[in-house]
Amino acid sequence: MKKVMSMMVILGSIAAFPVHASDAKLMMPIAAAMADNNAESRLGDSVKFYFGNQPTPKVLKKLSSDTTSHKTNAFGKSKEKVCNWVFLTDMLALQKRAQELGANAVINIVSNYDNIENSSTTEFECHVGGIMGGAAFKADFVKIADK
Repeated sequence: MKKVMSMMVILGSIAAFPVHASDAKLMMPIAAAMADNNAESRLGDSVKFYFGNQPTPKVLKKLSSDTTSHKTNAFGKSKEKVCNWVFLTDMLALQKRAQELGANAVINIVSNYDNIENSSTTEFECHVGGIMGGAAFKADFVKIADK
């Protein structure tokens, strides 16, 4: 009985300490994410990607807008690895949607974590905690003129 009471006191005191989950907001370089995980070769060149307000060839027709949001396991991985992996997952989702719509470009790609837009031509927003990491994007699917 003494052991049970001692164990309950120990567990009770552990539970009394606040637990803080780390959730770091990171701005990660798009170029590094495109260079990791064979992203450029996996994405190919059938759909072009334009981030933020990057100039594009003439837009012939806007087909749709959409969002994507993915999470990945972050346990035991570097923040860079987590963010680059979730970036590729989101880009593959945007590419798939573009292909479904008949678009040849995804433009105005902005980070959209928790539905808060963050536009950049060089960086994307990624959040990493102790066990999960995630990124979200918003973009327009268009047909652009050949260069």
